[in-house]
Amino acid sequence: MFGRFLATKMQHGLLQKPMTPFVRMIHSSGARLNKVAVVGAAGGIGQPLSLLLKLNPRVTALALYDVAPITPGVAADLSHLPTNSKVTGHTGDGALADALKDCDVVVIPAGVPRKPGMTRDDLFNINASIVASTIAQCAISCPNAHYLIISNPVNSTVPIASEVLKAKKTYDARKLYGVTSLDLCRAETFIGEFMNKDQRQVKVPVVGGHAGKTILPLLSHTGGAFKQEDKDALTHRIMFGGDEVVQAKQGGGSATLSMAYAGARFTESVLAAIQDGKVVEEYAFVESKLGYAPFFSSKVSLDKGGVKEVHDVGALDDFEKKLFEEMKPELNAQVEKGIAFGKKYAEEKL
Repeated sequence: MFGRFLATKMQHGLLQKPMTPFVRMIHSSGARLNKVAVVGAAGGIGQPLSLLLKLNPRVTALALYDVAPITPGVAADLSHLPTNSKVTGHTGDGALADALKDCDVVVIPAGVPRKPGMTRDDLFNINASIVASTIAQCAISCPNAHYLIISNPVNSTVPIASEVLKAKKTYDARKLYGVTSLDLCRAETFIGEFMNKDQRQVKVPVVGGHAGKTILPLLSHTGGAFKQEDKDALTHRIMFGGDEVVQAKQGGGSATLSMAYAGARFTESVLAAIQDGKVVEEYAFVESKLGYAPFFSSKVSLDKGGVKEVHDVGALDDFEKKLFEEMKPELNAQVEKGIAFGKKYAEEKL
């Protein structure tokens, strides 16, 4: 089990003490069997994400799918790890259906990565079709699964998925999530560094969307005292943290390792809610009735059925109110673009 594996590594100093929140969560496993699929498993996010999921004792079957021919090799590589999950690799015609069959959770990082000068919106034309076709197959092979979308632009790909599922008559708003956990990871890290605090103990709400100015960290909720110039700098860095990585990699990729961690962290929360019968608090980009946009990222309560409750953003200071109002038109435009694409795709392809 992962607990013994983890204990051994800690004895040899290979993992830091104390355990991070994510490692602490996956330290205890539930009894329920769970099949998880990763679509886009051979990519820059997919491979490290698959590794982290292979180490999660809640996962008993891990199906890896990618169009890349190396996918069975990625599965073979991971299959050598002594954990309680069986891993399979799938590629080629008909392979997606096999990978998705009877899944409880499907994580979708598939698509092209960002390069210098590209925005998430530049990825739309390619990644929109990838997400739509993947979700269409999900509706057939695992209609009751939880769908976790990482593929950018999340502000548009999640609405696309909703329209495809509606057309297939399998849409359950409680089980469709845009993964925004990396925004929270960055906020925790950057603000923890600034406040000289243990970053694992820092909690920062991040609301809105998952692209540039639609990402709004609520520094007023941290209990810290910030000068205005510090608020400006920290907020901008959290909003555009992805650009920082793209530029640092000099055209060699985008945020892959940190996104894999964030994706695994959110997947663990969904699995914990499914298995343990307890309510888990998270942040995700979901269908929202708060009135800000049809899809919106805020705090959500998860149970075994998915999103049990969507929470409002809470009190905002004047700085946050200004940014909140400024980002709503952009977020709504990106959501509506996704809805329009999803409807057109459903009419023409389904």
